[in-house]
Amino acid sequence: MRNRLNDLLKTAEEDWYEGNLTRHNHFDALGHIDDALNRVSAEFADEDRRQFMASCFGHFHFLSMHREIKFLGGIIHRLLLRELHHNGPTDEMQFMLGNQSVRFSKVEFCLITGLRFGVVSDTTKYAAVENSIHQRYFPGADKVSLEDIRGVITVAEFGKGSDAVKLCLIYMLNWILMWVDERFKIPVWQFRLVEDLDTFDAFPWGCPRVQAFYLLIQACT
Repeated sequence: MRNRLNDLLKTAEEDWYEGNLTRHNHFDALGHIDDALNRVSAEFADEDRRQFMASCFGHFHFLSMHREIKFLGGIIHRLLLRELHHNGPTDEMQFMLGNQSVRFSKVEFCLITGLRFGVVSDTTKYAAVENSIHQRYFPGADKVSLEDIRGVITVAEFGKGSDAVKLCLIYMLNWILMWVDERFKIPVWQFRLVEDLDTFDAFPWGCPRVQAFYLLIQACT
């Protein structure tokens, strides 16, 4: 008996084909973060690691501890073949699994990634901080690239508490979560925001402004 959802398939069942997906991400770079935290002076090492693991991105670090986790592109390919036309919001996807329609939206994205959604405040309001990580690690630099950040976290010995945490959070956000090019210039407001770790953690990093969810949707459609 034909499933009524078959009529809503974007790819007709008779047109399904064997295929796979190639993984393009930077999660292997999680090792850079672990190495940086290992180079924090003994006085601050335990607290810095606790701060990072308790941060809004800390749970992603567990991926580096489970190398046996594999990306199964074939499963994703078969799921995308079952994508449905729908009248719901444009920022969600629906799929046919058996005789059921299932949804992938901001709600599911939040549950899976732990990234917040919400109203983004005006990023120009974040004030410069004296003796900031920008001033101390990149003195006189108007623009700091992601490559510059990596150059610090892969070699620096961190003698001041929270420095490694702040730089690793910026690195995690841009290189691992946002997949930007290593030549990408870090916005000044990110440097200012990360100086207050509580405010950084509360920021809705999953919202459309930083495109984490929407980049994923666009890549799949």
